[in-house]
Amino acid sequence: MSAAVEPLAQRQIALIDLLDRLLAGGIVVAGDVTLRIADVDLVRIDLHALISSVNENVPSPWDRFEPGAEP
Repeated sequence: MSAAVEPLAQRQIALIDLLDRLLAGGIVVAGDVTLRIADVDLVRIDLHALISSVNENVPSPWDRFEPGAEP
């Protein structure tokens, strides 16, 4: 069976290639974690993160916070 028709679950992909593909398009991570003892919420963590690469075509959102930058 050639690699072109091989099912995706059977393909070997290097971790660096996977990260490169994900960062090129960007990924969103969202989740909630609650630590509960005896039905009492002790700690709640909400996670919302956008992970993406930044280049000249997609400027960094933090550039506007640099000293001397216009608001």
